[in-house]
Amino acid sequence: MTLACAVAGSARAEVRIKDITEIEGVRVNQLVGMGLVTGLIGTGSKSPVTRQYAINFMQRMGMRVDPSVRLQLQTDTTQKTNNLSVVTVTADLPAFARRGSRIDVLVSTFDDAASLEGGQLIMTPLFAANGQVYAVASGPVSTGGFSFGGQAATVQKNFPTTGRISEGATIEEETQTPLGVDGTFRLLLGQPDFETARRIANAINEEEPGIATCLDSTAVNVCVPPRYRGNTAEFAGLIGALHVVPDGPARVVINERTGTVIIGENVKISKVLITHANLAITTTEAPQVSQPAPFSEGETVVVPRTNIGVEEQQKQISYIDETVTLGELAQALNSLGVTPRDLSSILQQLKECGALHAELEFK
Repeated sequence: MTLACAVAGSARAEVRIKDITEIEGVRVNQLVGMGLVTGLIGTGSKSPVTRQYAINFMQRMGMRVDPSVRLQLQTDTTQKTNNLSVVTVTADLPAFARRGSRIDVLVSTFDDAASLEGGQLIMTPLFAANGQVYAVASGPVSTGGFSFGGQAATVQKNFPTTGRISEGATIEEETQTPLGVDGTFRLLLGQPDFETARRIANAINEEEPGIATCLDSTAVNVCVPPRYRGNTAEFAGLIGALHVVPDGPARVVINERTGTVIIGENVKISKVLITHANLAITTTEAPQVSQPAPFSEGETVVVPRTNIGVEEQQKQISYIDETVTLGELAQALNSLGVTPRDLSSILQQLKECGALHAELEFK
């Protein structure tokens, strides 16, 4: 179990606007397709899906399959295709990708193949949400793992059923991403906050007076100056390099599964008195065997014996003054000697009594 406190100094660090915002409409598009991986060394699939896909691929390549052979391949489980695997292929198409450029693709098994190591992806079209082909993928699959074994034992490293092809897809169609067509564009905040949006607008207006407006907690509208109307991309780069100090709500994040507690910088607590004692209960089993007397008709039985011990750790009442910084809060909590699990309970009780001025978020 770990306790993590984001301790900050008197001044928060400045960050670039492009690190906490994104331009509306400028985003990646997801592509997906299904293909066939060949050249596997006995680790491919034996399912009917793979055989059916292989037959369809052969026919697309001009190889006619007799109907009787086709039926036999679909139904006869003795026909092996363990050098093939049907896979799903996914990729992210960047916003301003140009025709002919290449992107990485992720390949994962769709059937029961054991590993894609050494496989080659056959030409696979990648579709966007509108059903149009935007890229074509092919190439050798790099898994970064392996799986070997016999009938009684198996050794595996990482996930050999998933692999990547570096620059494995060629872009065939470009996406239309308008930027400042009407002379304006919007900056969308990654973490919505009114104060952060206001600071972003002020930073932009200091560079170019009167062009930025804070719309709400999630968006800042920016008007492109006349001298940049022909080159909006240059102006967007200039805006993204400006620095601001982001703000955020007071929040405490608790993950009880891992024992992690994250306390934000703006968390404050009122003056409180805290006492926290742990109750330790131990049980031990010491069964005894009851042996009957000689020549008696009794039976040997096991008699259960349970010993229970209860120990409560007595702790003094601790006084915590009203905190000004997160460092003082962390120091006050550490002085209590509490564990992260105890700290989770203390924070919940502080929230219920109104002494903790922050949002509690459980993961």
